[in-house]
Amino acid sequence: MTPEDYCQRRTAASGSSFYYSFFFLPPERRKAITALYAYCREVDDAVDECPDPRLAASQLAEWRDEIARLYSGAPEHPVTRALLPFLPKFDLPQAHFLEIIDGMEMDLCQARYADFDALSLYCYRVASAVGLLAARIFGQTDVKTRDYANTLGMALQLTNILRDVAEDAARGRVYFPRNELERFGVAEKDVLELRDSENFRRLMAFQIERAGDFYARAINTLPAADRKAQRPGLIMAAVYRALLNEIKRDPGQVLSRRISLSPWRKLRIAALAWLYA
Repeated sequence: MTPEDYCQRRTAASGSSFYYSFFFLPPERRKAITALYAYCREVDDAVDECPDPRLAASQLAEWRDEIARLYSGAPEHPVTRALLPFLPKFDLPQAHFLEIIDGMEMDLCQARYADFDALSLYCYRVASAVGLLAARIFGQTDVKTRDYANTLGMALQLTNILRDVAEDAARGRVYFPRNELERFGVAEKDVLELRDSENFRRLMAFQIERAGDFYARAINTLPAADRKAQRPGLIMAAVYRALLNEIKRDPGQVLSRRISLSPWRKLRIAALAWLYA
């Protein structure tokens, strides 16, 4: 199996909405973004699929070493071997790959966030850093596109948090900031035990509105000169906004199941977003 085949299988097997934004890219850019996404899956699974925190930390340390090998021109893993030719092609900074690992490490040592500023750092590392790399692969020409990529990453991760309340609770994680839980009268125990209530729905409504604001800000920030090149990101935004609207329809449902869109609906949204971006 070639490194490219490995990344393709890794990405397709995830079933992620991001996969649908890759269809419309030219082959070279599609290979690069597929390798980037495969990298994200590898480091994420190193934490989420590993029951032993010490082993997970060791795996992330190995990924730091592998990124060092990648930037010295001697990668060993199929994902980094697939990434290697795209480092100079798209000027991909090493710091962003390491920031993604920093975010995964936060999940090993931190399961609560005092306020939104603290949560924002986590969102930046696990999502915005990915967006900044993706924007370069898609064809960034305007430095202001970085602000768009950063803000869109925040929007996508906030949506992930809302979708994955039950899954995260099963891992003992609560991503709602503590001061906001207190503001809406929701105890951490209520979230961990998946208790629905009017207060929880009010908390969710607040979180949904904030995520929606980040999508609007991201799209309004995107420079016109880069709009066509950044269409894959706009596809991601369209799919995830549709997911956010599904959550908004009945916020309590996140306590009992993982909300998702059908593959055909995601493909339809992706096609329309590509045509009208």
